[in-house]
Amino acid sequence: MTYTTNLTVRSYECDSYSHVNNAVYLNYLETARMDYLHQIGFNYKGIVEAGYYLYITHIDIFYKNSAFLDDNLIIETTPVKLGAVSGTFHQTIKKEDGHICAEADVTWASVKNNAPARLPKEFIVDGLRP
Repeated sequence: MTYTTNLTVRSYECDSYSHVNNAVYLNYLETARMDYLHQIGFNYKGIVEAGYYLYITHIDIFYKNSAFLDDNLIIETTPVKLGAVSGTFHQTIKKEDGHICAEADVTWASVKNNAPARLPKEFIVDGLRP
């Protein structure tokens, strides 16, 4: 299942070329992942309180088209892999007209006490599964 987040490009996200700076796309992806976790009912605060952390371990990002000030963006987040201690999301950032600005595969891992750790069953919600 794919989950969507909408946002509008703000002036401070644009660089001297008047388009969104490439590093800002990583912020957009993170915002969308957190929104996705809220949408699926994942208890992020609860997992942190239990001593677990979800770290991003790898991002493959492909930039395709520029976004500009006031563009309305749609960010799609789709789970594509769930293992015992890690998972992968595919994320797409596109404009309202359908032009894709960037696509990324984002891998995360669960960590406790500075070591990879299996996610507790109570935190495995349906939306995490592909």
